[in-house]
Amino acid sequence: MLNTLRSDLRAIQARDPAARNIIEIALTYSGWHALVFHRIAHALFLRNVPILPRLIAHLSRFLTGIEIHPGARIGQGLFIDHGMGVVIGETTEIGEDVTLYQGVTLGGTGHETGKRHPTIGNGVIIGAGAKVLGPITMGHDVRIGTNSVVLKSVPDGATVVGIPGEIIRGRRDTDVLDHVHLPDPLMERLEQISSELKEIKAQIQNSRLAPSLPVRDKSHLS
Repeated sequence: MLNTLRSDLRAIQARDPAARNIIEIALTYSGWHALVFHRIAHALFLRNVPILPRLIAHLSRFLTGIEIHPGARIGQGLFIDHGMGVVIGETTEIGEDVTLYQGVTLGGTGHETGKRHPTIGNGVIIGAGAKVLGPITMGHDVRIGTNSVVLKSVPDGATVVGIPGEIIRGRRDTDVLDHVHLPDPLMERLEQISSELKEIKAQIQNSRLAPSLPVRDKSHLS
């Protein structure tokens, strides 16, 4: 467990430009504190110790604002940035070197039994406020945009944004999440609809302005 916690500390130092040294992280980073509590609670959970793992998780949530069920399986190098409001469900599985921003939920949809929370691959980055729900799989190196809601599995290396989440690009050459330049599929669709409505309106106006053809007198045929 100590080796895992050291790996968690090094991951935070490597990925957070505000982290000055290991001591500062150990004393002031709520994300790391939540991981310490979870590593202990999870070890007790695996040994079928009653009640105590949940009490430790409850204390952790009270002190850090981060809720991690003792049953969640978390690999080395998880970085919970800021962390307030993060929720990680019981059957969640998280790989190595994953980054979660504040407000992320790795939860269920309320309809499953057994495995009901997501599986997160290695190197995944999940933006602030994003929700990944259900027994789905996020492949390795996936990027999930801020406030996205992901309900389907995502292949390795993809970037997902929107509600519901849509894959907007495949593999990338970068290992960071570009929060600024992510496209918005909903806004793009609204702009497309607006453009189509303008075109239809213009066609209607043109048809009204077009000169009427004279009606031929057919009375002589009667």
